[in-house]
Amino acid sequence: MLIRKLGSIARLSDEERRAVMHLPMTVRPLPSGHDIVCEHDRPMQCCLILDGWASRYQLLAEGRRQIFSFHIPGDIPDLQSLHLRVMDHSMCALTPVTLAFIPHEAIRDLTSGHPGIAATLWRDTLVDGAIFREWMVGMGRRSACQAVAHLFCEMYVKLEAVGLAENHRYKLPVTQVAIADALGLSNVHVNRVLRQLREEDLVALRNGWLNILNWSELTKISEFDPLYLHVDRLAA
Repeated sequence: MLIRKLGSIARLSDEERRAVMHLPMTVRPLPSGHDIVCEHDRPMQCCLILDGWASRYQLLAEGRRQIFSFHIPGDIPDLQSLHLRVMDHSMCALTPVTLAFIPHEAIRDLTSGHPGIAATLWRDTLVDGAIFREWMVGMGRRSACQAVAHLFCEMYVKLEAVGLAENHRYKLPVTQVAIADALGLSNVHVNRVLRQLREEDLVALRNGWLNILNWSELTKISEFDPLYLHVDRLAA
């Protein structure tokens, strides 16, 4: 999955692919809701998502949660822990997940021996920053309908790039509560928007699968431009 992810944003040589394949890792399943790493932790390893969805988040004093990002197979959502020793947020499993934990030292050896991989991981962190900027625009300036539609488009492009979505259809295993916490909306508001999108024949959400019925219209109303994702294969 890591090779798929890196290959979606840069070209890897055969030697680089072999180097990634030989990374030492410990594979571990975790249940939904389990914290992967917590704020103030000092991790000595990064986690690669092999299966399932995870999120970055922070809890406010009164218990309200703000989700900063959703993460899918192929992502290393705590890559910044290589250089920022103390976690300033937490990460949890949104669904049952399978993770591969890779020691920091092994990643440092990989990047020092393969500058092309180092550049690709740096590019991935820059894309991560671009996604944060889009989410800020969404919470600050987009309507609730635009924000939900934009999120659906973004996740499709990300999933398609790693071979986990096609024909504008993908598994969306997150709850309405998680979507609300990601977009700064109430659960009731998200429910209302989903009903609106279904009634307008833009999406169909059934048994955890999202079908985008009218891609061009959904991208139009959300003003979705996939440029910020910087992937080689774009949805059309």
